[in-house]
Amino acid sequence: MAKTKKIPTFDEVLATLGGEKFDVSPATEGSNRADGAYRVSKDGCAAEIAPSSEQDAPVRLLSKGGWVLNGEISRILDRGYQKFLKTSKLEIPATADHLRAVHRFNEQLKEAAGALILYNEALGTTSDQYVYDRVKGRD
Repeated sequence: MAKTKKIPTFDEVLATLGGEKFDVSPATEGSNRADGAYRVSKDGCAAEIAPSSEQDAPVRLLSKGGWVLNGEISRILDRGYQKFLKTSKLEIPATADHLRAVHRFNEQLKEAAGALILYNEALGTTSDQYVYDRVKGRD
């Protein structure tokens, strides 16, 4: 008989994150605003979460986990030959250490939130945007 997985409440998720040595603080101004939004960070990575109204998912991810550059959560940009960490004002090449830290952070965050972990994401870091084609005007 299959066991049913207990879905934690948002407060239980915050307590679990605090117990896993995540820094949990209210989200700052300027990002995707939601009531009760929190910024969780650990080992140079961060994400923003908020309570969800859905029964089977107590946590809503406002900002996917990424490396923090100048206080802003970066996105991973894949150009085919190199991955980059990109914010609104800065773009730097991503190192293997950056990618490992982001991958570990996202895994721990999803596990604490009781979220579904997909096979392709469990294999390694996935990019937020893929830009392989260098021909301008082609999508």
